[in-house]
Amino acid sequence: MINRRQTLAAMAATGFAASLPLSALARTGTIVDVAAGNPDFSTLVAAVQAAGLAETLSGPGPFTVFAPTNEAFAALPAGTVESLLEPENQETLVNILTYHVVPGLMDAEFLSGQRGRVEMVNGDFVNVDATGPAVHLNRTIRVTAADVGASNGVIHVIDGVLLPR
Repeated sequence: MINRRQTLAAMAATGFAASLPLSALARTGTIVDVAAGNPDFSTLVAAVQAAGLAETLSGPGPFTVFAPTNEAFAALPAGTVESLLEPENQETLVNILTYHVVPGLMDAEFLSGQRGRVEMVNGDFVNVDATGPAVHLNRTIRVTAADVGASNGVIHVIDGVLLPR
């Protein structure tokens, strides 16, 4: 019998989440539109634009984005964000940002009660634990708001920046 961790990883790897109907999503604009319309994501939006990912994240999806707030970016060591936004660091920025994106739809209901590794767009894995009262990523980052709908996916707000290993 397959356990929850294996199930979640298998579903993510096979694109099961991408097969969920988009009809359940809000039609309020793309993920980029929704993020740009919220001042708490201005740093994220600037980073997405600097990385050249705005067009991709405005595409058909579906995508699940674990979106750090401005506060989350501000908690990084001084000068980190400014350095990442420099053109010579675009590859690093793309790697970090794509470590926040799942190629498919993983809403809160789908994640509820699950624990396992989810493959992100950059090819690395994030450990997700949704078995307790809060959803945690890589043990220390918490989802503070879930299921912010967009026409091409869903945003889950997080209180930290995921850094690939």
